[in-house]
Amino acid sequence: MDALSAQFSRDCGYTGDSPAMLAALAAIRLDGIGKARLGHGQRKAIVDRLKHGEALFLAAIRPAQSAEEALEDAARFIASYRNMPRWRQERRGADLARARQQRLLARFFRRFGHRLWAQQAA
Repeated sequence: MDALSAQFSRDCGYTGDSPAMLAALAAIRLDGIGKARLGHGQRKAIVDRLKHGEALFLAAIRPAQSAEEALEDAARFIASYRNMPRWRQERRGADLARARQQRLLARFFRRFGHRLWAQQAA
């Protein structure tokens, strides 16, 4: 077991030395890293598709008219989602995923969009 896996197990609160438990915690760590990399790849693919033009970005964040408005809408929904009862949260999971994706896209294109689209136009 490497030092990172040992540090992860200590960070999780495990102080024992059972090889099976240490192996299980190492597997959990590697699975988490794999899921994070997969999620990054998926988000990057979405951003790469929207880089080709501002019209694609605006279609992705509809009905918002700008990145700032999309950020406000996403923040408003996420805050209201946190205040929903559990049974309603379970039914609105897809809406939460869409709001998080919209927030991610709006943040990225608010920061880099004008530069990307200016390079495309040149």
